[in-house]
Amino acid sequence: MLRQDHLLFQDSIGVQTQVTSFQFGQAGARPKVYVQASLHAEEIPGMLTAHHLLEKLKKAEAQGLIQGEIVVVPVCNPIGLAQRVDFKPMGRFELSSSENFNRHYPHLTADVWQLVQNQLGPNSEQNTSIIRQAAAQVLANWPAPTQLQSLRKTLLQLALDADVVLDLHCDLVAELHMYLEDDCWPALEPLSRLLQSKAVLLAKGSGVQCFDECLSGFWRELAELAQALPTPCPVVQACASTTVELRGEGDVTHELAGQDAQAIYTYLEHLQVLKASQTLAQLPAALCSATPLAGSQTVVTPVAGVLVFIAQLGQCLKPGDVVAEVVNPITGQVHAVCAEVEGIYYARVKDCYAKANDEIANIAGRIAFKTGNLLGA
Repeated sequence: MLRQDHLLFQDSIGVQTQVTSFQFGQAGARPKVYVQASLHAEEIPGMLTAHHLLEKLKKAEAQGLIQGEIVVVPVCNPIGLAQRVDFKPMGRFELSSSENFNRHYPHLTADVWQLVQNQLGPNSEQNTSIIRQAAAQVLANWPAPTQLQSLRKTLLQLALDADVVLDLHCDLVAELHMYLEDDCWPALEPLSRLLQSKAVLLAKGSGVQCFDECLSGFWRELAELAQALPTPCPVVQACASTTVELRGEGDVTHELAGQDAQAIYTYLEHLQVLKASQTLAQLPAALCSATPLAGSQTVVTPVAGVLVFIAQLGQCLKPGDVVAEVVNPITGQVHAVCAEVEGIYYARVKDCYAKANDEIANIAGRIAFKTGNLLGA
C-alpha cells in the first residue's frame, strides 16, 4: 500500500490542507478502480465505508490478491469537512465561493479532441491509451488558482485513468441509490446488484458537470466525434463512473458500512481487480430496474407547514398516492402532497418543517419528462 498526501493550494497564511490517497497494486495495472468518499463533506457514510474497505484491501494485499490497481481516497474533501456555521456542518458548498463541491468540473472534450483527432486509428485499445495521455495533458494545464480548484484538479488527476470510478455520497434520508450515465450502466449493473440498490437513475449528462460525469462523459462525446472521421476510429467507454448514494446522512453504522464495503470488495473481485479468495457466488437478484433521471419527480410542497411523511421509503407509488401531509397548526389546514409519477419513492428531506415551494422528496419514474439541468444545487 502506498499512502500519498497531496497538498492543496494554500490560500491563507499558516494553513495547509491536504488530500490523502491509498494505492494498492502496481501503478498502471489494469483494471484500475478509483473510490472516493464524502465529496459533500457532511455526507459521512462513505467515509466509514471507505474505512472498512481499506481494512479489507490491506488484508487482500497481504495475501497477494491485488491484480489491478485500486486507489481509495477516504476523505476527499478536507475543505468542506472543516466548515461549520453556528455549530452546523456545511460541507456541500465552499463558503468562500458558494460553489457546490460536486459541480463545475472541467469539460475536457474539446481540448482532448484537438490533441487526438489526427492520432486515432482502427485499434480501440491504442485509441484509449492516446486519449488518456491527452486528457492527462489537458488536465495538467488546467489552472487551479484557488484551493477549491486545486481540490478538483487533485481528485481528477487521481481518477482520470481509472476504468471504474465510485464516488460515495449519501442523501438526506434515503434508500441506497445510484446516479450514472447511460453508457456506464453495463459495467456498473453488477455493483447495483451487490449493493442492493433500490433505484438507479440514468442520464446522458445531467447538465451540471459533476465529478463522475466529468470522467465518463468525455468518452461518450469523443466517441460521437470519432464517428464523423473519414475512417473508422473506435472509441470505447473506457471509464464507467457512478455516484453511489449510501442511504441517508444518519445511516452511519459499522453494520451498514461493513455491508457496503463487502459489496464493493466483491465487485472488485468481479472486475478481477482482486483475485477471488474463493469461487464467486452468483450475483444477487436486482432490486430495481434502471430508470431515467429525467423521469424522477422532485416532489414540491406548494404550502408551508409541519411536514409529516405518509409514504414509506422504498415504496412503489402511483400518481395520486400521498407522499406527505403539510400541516398548518394555526389554521388547522392539512394539505396532501401527492405523487405525480409511478415509481420508487427513494429519498426525502429530513427537516420537519417546509416553506412553500420547498423540494421534499424524490420518486424514480420510468418515463422521462424533464429537460435541462437534472440535478439541484
